[in-house]
Amino acid sequence: MSEILDVDLLAFESSTGPARRAVVDGVTRSLATGFVYTRHDLSDDLLDTAYGMLREFFSKPVEDKQQATVEGAAGQTGYTGLLVETAANSDHPDWKEMLNWARELPAGHPLKRNHPQAYPDQVLPEMVVPGITDVLYRFHDAIFDLQRRFLRVIAEGIGCHESFFDDMVTDGPTLTRAIRYPPMGDVPDEGHVWAGAHGDINLITALPRATAPGLQVMVDDEWVDAVPPDDQVIINTGIMLERLTNGTIPIGWHRVVAAPGYEGERYSVVQFCHPRPWTVLQPVPSCCTPDHPQRFSAITAADALAEVLYQINLVEDARRVG
Repeated sequence: MSEILDVDLLAFESSTGPARRAVVDGVTRSLATGFVYTRHDLSDDLLDTAYGMLREFFSKPVEDKQQATVEGAAGQTGYTGLLVETAANSDHPDWKEMLNWARELPAGHPLKRNHPQAYPDQVLPEMVVPGITDVLYRFHDAIFDLQRRFLRVIAEGIGCHESFFDDMVTDGPTLTRAIRYPPMGDVPDEGHVWAGAHGDINLITALPRATAPGLQVMVDDEWVDAVPPDDQVIINTGIMLERLTNGTIPIGWHRVVAAPGYEGERYSVVQFCHPRPWTVLQPVPSCCTPDHPQRFSAITAADALAEVLYQINLVEDARRVG
């Protein structure tokens, strides 16, 4: 039976020799499930403040929240309403609403010029919740720093130098998403869940906190509840990391469903760590052997993301589900 393990990023960073290797081995074993829990050094005050302001935003009337809607952004910034995003293997949109944000690049930056959809001008609801912009950008930067550091553990685990991912994710379109899952008793018709079964497109995803249970992960062909130890961050793997590692690190398949009898709502914030769009996702040599030949052809991160945005119903002028 595979299991999700609890590891210590801070021990990896402060240790050498066997102690450091033990963290790498634990992460490698746990990621056979696509998930791992890790100790962290995030500020509790920052988490409390960010979650409080996000709850305030989502409690506003719909017309106020829609002030942060950005047409044509494909979910890469601003507000996305209920019953829009849809798991790629489902025709029933998820019962959730979202606020999305990322760090902007300068107007003349080649990544922004060449990949405008990945780097839209950011819109946050400052007029609705004064002060939220500064807090959410500091939150974004703190989680991204954690993910960048955690990728160093993964890099060593796949036989690369610890800095392998550093350049790849610098100025990448890493996206932070706050999600409100309303009470299931309010859902307008049958067939919808908070979030249908799916795998993320990116390298890794971080979930620092959720206000209620609901996250389930696929382990050994069974859905199990993801219940991290107190104050631990959940890390899960995405499609891009699976391609880079030739499948040695699989996608972390997951869903979000309300527990039977639970009548409340749920809040969470996740961050999707992306490589720069021009990154070529091709299996690294250390993950290709005679016993494990190359499974995936090369594709750019931009093309991989564009395909998935369509599949999950976020391309406004080409909705897969009406």
